[in-house]
Amino acid sequence: MKRATIGAAALALTLTGCSTAGSDSTASGEASQEEFLAAHDLDGMDTAGIIDHLDRVDVAERSTDLIASVRPDELLLTDNNREVVLDLPENQTYVSIAPYVNQTHDCFYHSLTTCLGELGNENIHVTITDGATGEQLVDEQVTTFDNGFIGFWMPSDTTGTVEVSYQGHTGTTGFSTTDEGATCLTDLRLT
Repeated sequence: MKRATIGAAALALTLTGCSTAGSDSTASGEASQEEFLAAHDLDGMDTAGIIDHLDRVDVAERSTDLIASVRPDELLLTDNNREVVLDLPENQTYVSIAPYVNQTHDCFYHSLTTCLGELGNENIHVTITDGATGEQLVDEQVTTFDNGFIGFWMPSDTTGTVEVSYQGHTGTTGFSTTDEGATCLTDLRLT
């Protein structure tokens, strides 16, 4: 399990792009991972389950004291006092996509608790293609979460394209699940 310092967590939250302004992590005590997860009603879930749960929470019901940031190989959870870093499933990366028609925001690491996209609870068609092999990794009709995003687990170290269709509009963007890749795609404009 990877452990980051509080200073790195603060820097990482700054890079998140979707995190709330003023989110500040200070070390005022070490709690076990289990205690931390229980305090945020996440106990009994593995990393993939936590990510899926937090991305699907209705916006009005989101926690105001938990920041959850998805990185290419880990999930960083922080609150006012503590942090927990959980490894993603081996050889898998979670990529969250927020297609838009009129407005978007800059984002690099998806924040499961603060990011908001334009098209919440909308039916879209998503095709994700591996650029090296041409294989379609995803070809599905899906409904975006209340936060305007839709997330997919994809193989690590893959690059390719994401295409979305919505009510006669289409758009395409690139993605990368390498260590330098973004987990938050907010540049997919539908025209």
